[in-house]
Amino acid sequence: MDMYRTFLAVVISFAILIGYQYFFVGFAPVDDSAQNQAVQEAGTSVETVVQQTDKGSTAINSAESVQPVIAGNMVRPDREAKKIIVETDLYTALLSEDGGAIQSFILKEHTETADPDSPGMQLVRVDGSEGFPLEFSWGSVAPAETFYDAGGSEVSFAGNKGSLSMEGQGNGLEIVREYTFLKDSYLMELTISVKNVSGGVLQGVAALHQSNVPFRSIRPGSRSLFIGPEYYMNDTYTEVDSDEYENGPFTVNGEMEWVAYGGTYFMSAFLPQNGSAASMTMSSFGEDGVKMKLNSSLDTLQPGETKVYSYKLFFGPKKLDILKTVSPNLHYAVNFGWFDVIAQPTLFLLNFFYGIVRNYGIAIILVTVLFKAIFWPITQKGLKSMKNMQKLQPKMAKLKEKYKDDPTRMNKEVMNLYKTYKVNPLGGCLPMVLQIPVFFSLYKVLLMCIELRHAPFMLWITDLSAPDRLFSGLGIPYLGGIPVLTLLMGASMFLQQKMTPTTADPTQARIMMFLPVLFTFMFVNFASGLVLYWFVNNLLAIFQQYVINRQSKA
Repeated sequence: MDMYRTFLAVVISFAILIGYQYFFVGFAPVDDSAQNQAVQEAGTSVETVVQQTDKGSTAINSAESVQPVIAGNMVRPDREAKKIIVETDLYTALLSEDGGAIQSFILKEHTETADPDSPGMQLVRVDGSEGFPLEFSWGSVAPAETFYDAGGSEVSFAGNKGSLSMEGQGNGLEIVREYTFLKDSYLMELTISVKNVSGGVLQGVAALHQSNVPFRSIRPGSRSLFIGPEYYMNDTYTEVDSDEYENGPFTVNGEMEWVAYGGTYFMSAFLPQNGSAASMTMSSFGEDGVKMKLNSSLDTLQPGETKVYSYKLFFGPKKLDILKTVSPNLHYAVNFGWFDVIAQPTLFLLNFFYGIVRNYGIAIILVTVLFKAIFWPITQKGLKSMKNMQKLQPKMAKLKEKYKDDPTRMNKEVMNLYKTYKVNPLGGCLPMVLQIPVFFSLYKVLLMCIELRHAPFMLWITDLSAPDRLFSGLGIPYLGGIPVLTLLMGASMFLQQKMTPTTADPTQARIMMFLPVLFTFMFVNFASGLVLYWFVNNLLAIFQQYVINRQSKA
């Protein structure tokens, strides 16, 4: 077997796997100012102005209320709907008596951008035209626009726990919403009791609503990651592709453990309790908005009868250790795919080293060094095998020339040559094949884990989840700044290529030397954390090759 062709196939496959994102995404640079403007327009309702007062707190000011559409014979007082502020250690939320829903949810420990003056991350990015998260309906008797009397305008906490009660009435239905909040947790609870106060029998399906649009920046290199509805049912995690619901409502039937609207770093999840949900319906709105409804089965209420629906709610970061404390299976929302069995220990190592050095850039370097040390022996064997194969090239060339008209005899003599000199033709490729799952696991971790979001490294690299740019004051077309780390990565790859022994002919060798240029082009907009890993890995490979070359000369 031609070892060079095997090596080339592996490299090209790798290039296709990590490079295809670019050719589907395009190469336009991220316009942070446009993103921030979109956040302000979509994330702030017409009734609310959100202002950042300092790095750890947020003030929410109420403005003139806009009256919702009144359906049927809903009972509504002759006054403006109040806004209720929920202030915890982790977030500031704003609820409204209109629909009893969340109109704003701002995280305190995560910001929109890496700018020091950036406001907190807003998880509700709709303007209300398609509804707000946590609206509730019960058939046609109580629509989502039902008015709920909340009493006060703030949630008071007794110790770590705070609660909010809201009461509303539909057509013959009395509804009480009970929210429970914790100061030190993203987990919330919502209990909704409905009572038939009419003189007849009522039938309806309870539905908890979710309306949202993407709450993350779209960066080249991460665009292919999933964003949208997801759920966990029957021990299986499922992502719902937009093709399923963009042309009309799409329903998934079954009792789900949780459903969510998820992005790369954040999610808004509903965890129905006590059989409160039997299906989920999704539909699209606008350019990329999604409406989700968590539906109960059809319920019948006799006069005076009460039905209770319970949900746990999680609006927060997709951080594994946090998700595991909320629900046993919510951590599957951080979907590493096939590489999960390696990716999770890799993320553990990354956080372990961070706990020691307090810098995720250095933690990436330490994880890279550790993996290189683990694979050092088999890589050493592979590189030595390639070196020995290179030494045999003159003899193999003679055999191929001698038996060029007899392929069977030529192959036999080549195999005898391998046996005589104890050379394994696959020895150079096997270490690479073994390391591919580890590389892709680390690749997925660095691309997806929220730990790297806005995490600084050193010098000009202030965000390991963003492309590295050194802004020199020159307006560089397309790039904006100089991708210093990416250029260093390309140079190290070129040097590694020059040092690595090859059995290819001169034409093939020249083609291989083009790979560093291709990889530099692909990596120019990748997260700097990924580029840092690749650069350090190249430096370690160069050092290992240098050691082998010295040993072979000794």
